[in-house]
Amino acid sequence: MINDNTKSWKCKAKGFLGSYWVLLSQFVGLLLIYAGLRYGFYLFNRDMFPAIQTGEFITMMLGGVRFDLVALLYLNILYILMVILPVPFKYTPLYQKMSKYAFVIPNSIGIALNLIDFAYYPFTLKRTTSTVFGQFANEENKLRLAGDFLLGYWYLVLLFIALIFILIKLYDTFAVEKPRRSGWQLYLFQFVMMFVVAFFFIGGVRGDWAHSTRPITLSNAGDYVKSPEEMNIVLNTPFAIMKTLEAVDLKEVHYYDPEELQKIYPVIHLPKDSLPFQKLNVVFLIMESFGKENIGFYNKHIDNGTYKGYTPFLDSLIGEAYTFHRSYANGRKSIDALPSVISGIPSIGEPFVLSVYSGNKTTSIAKLLGDKGYETAFFHGAPNGSMGFSAYMQLAGVQQYFGKNEYNNDKDFDGMWGIWDEPFMQFMADKLNTFKEPFFASFFSLSSHHPFKVPEKYKGKFPKGPLPLHEPTGYADYALRQFFVKASQSSWYKNTLFVICADHSSQSYLPEYHTLPNQFAIPIIFYYPGGNLKGVSDKLVQQIDIMPTVLNYLHYDEPYFSFGFDALDTTKNNFLVNNIGGSSFNFFMGDYFMTYNGDAPTSLFNLRSDSRLEKDLLHKNIPEQDTLVKYLRAFIQQYNYRMIHNELVAE
Repeated sequence: MINDNTKSWKCKAKGFLGSYWVLLSQFVGLLLIYAGLRYGFYLFNRDMFPAIQTGEFITMMLGGVRFDLVALLYLNILYILMVILPVPFKYTPLYQKMSKYAFVIPNSIGIALNLIDFAYYPFTLKRTTSTVFGQFANEENKLRLAGDFLLGYWYLVLLFIALIFILIKLYDTFAVEKPRRSGWQLYLFQFVMMFVVAFFFIGGVRGDWAHSTRPITLSNAGDYVKSPEEMNIVLNTPFAIMKTLEAVDLKEVHYYDPEELQKIYPVIHLPKDSLPFQKLNVVFLIMESFGKENIGFYNKHIDNGTYKGYTPFLDSLIGEAYTFHRSYANGRKSIDALPSVISGIPSIGEPFVLSVYSGNKTTSIAKLLGDKGYETAFFHGAPNGSMGFSAYMQLAGVQQYFGKNEYNNDKDFDGMWGIWDEPFMQFMADKLNTFKEPFFASFFSLSSHHPFKVPEKYKGKFPKGPLPLHEPTGYADYALRQFFVKASQSSWYKNTLFVICADHSSQSYLPEYHTLPNQFAIPIIFYYPGGNLKGVSDKLVQQIDIMPTVLNYLHYDEPYFSFGFDALDTTKNNFLVNNIGGSSFNFFMGDYFMTYNGDAPTSLFNLRSDSRLEKDLLHKNIPEQDTLVKYLRAFIQQYNYRMIHNELVAE
């Protein structure tokens, strides 16, 4: 029961704005409670965070306010609604009593969840997420487990009671009085304020009002920490649970024993030779929506050899580089691409950076090269924070982030996503000239994106083609050309390995690309102007192969983790996997393409002889089918186990 007996003194809120000032004051009080809970979480588990300095902890405390605000807005959604509704009976004692329950009960649950992680964190090394419901779903002694927890952590129970007392006082301290003027002016004012509060609510739960910013999620805590485990200080438990209610909860599978699994599909890469580490600069250029369909080099068989595509510069560069006839993305969204390319981790079921496993300890090519003395940076012309890229780069160990903020010149803003590709790539080239060699840099373009515009001065310069995407693709290709013109004049150019790929494919016009495999078809290009890395390979290659390929080319001399393969390895037993949601997989190996529903194959095609997928071989007793199932199951077993058990590094 909530005790309604209060002190005679109250802070009385009068006038049209009275109830809104009360609401704001209560939220400030709740934020202070959550700040105290965050500090308590740290104190309770400080032995597990030994390297945190005072300044770093202050950053975490301040960053945590964003996540606290989201959690509190969701927890108090009913209470907020009751405060802002323009109804005549909102000042009655019964309505106010109901409002008190709507305030105290949800916030009590939020406090309890945070306190549970004071004790639970050392066992999981994570904030509790929605997977806890499944974890204990089949336990028959839930009441006993709860009782043991309460007895074992009696001091947390006392702290909970004290905080609920404070919570009730936070509500009772304020009394809202009905304004003296209660005619139509009052209800018009309340109606307008309802939309004002709704506006701030939407921005609060998203973490921003910008359309280019994804709703704030677990991985955004990476903006305020040095290592993934410290994200748990920034986060709060209600937020972690609410953001993972619909998350993919991977299950362990046991198709093979550990020794057999290691033989089928090893994910710890060991040095392949004893040659000295080659300290080349490395530059990744990830091009938005640059599907293979748009690049003439890969489509010489189209239209009797007359098809030119929309990337004349890239076509010319490929002739001096090493590329692949069969190269694919691991996902269909930009947010899938970075972990695949930078860390060798594909997204399965949902984007890795949005998953409950985003706080796992990972490595990246930036971190590995940084440990070898490389200066590392990431360039993306969007507002900092867009797509969660800055948070991911922080976790990936990238030392410097250059976005729209650092560019600091809105005259080159495209009005939608960020800085146009051409000026931003020139900015990147200038920055690279200031870096000490060796360096690693990655760039993510943005101009070849909806609403498919080009700068005013370039209108009419590039072929429009049958799809809106084609004109900005031509512009992005031109921006790429101008970058290489400038970079080629630099002293570091010939000592640099460039890797060019797309984040994902996009709209398709050609019939040849209206198949499921080709919906993932992208270019992957390795260009080393100072060497002889040239040619076209028929090997299957995917985004997660980029990191091991580059590291092996540099003769990296230490073990590292990646789900991918070395694309320059002459063996052919590699495979390619992408996921289309839940447990539905696309799997490529040899000449074959198989779809799989999590339990069994659902289709099988020979892409070499049947590129249009017209002859399903699933029930034709094709001997290769068993091999494909074997390797896909090995992938699933490795992926699920290592995600669940936080084993994504070589130790």
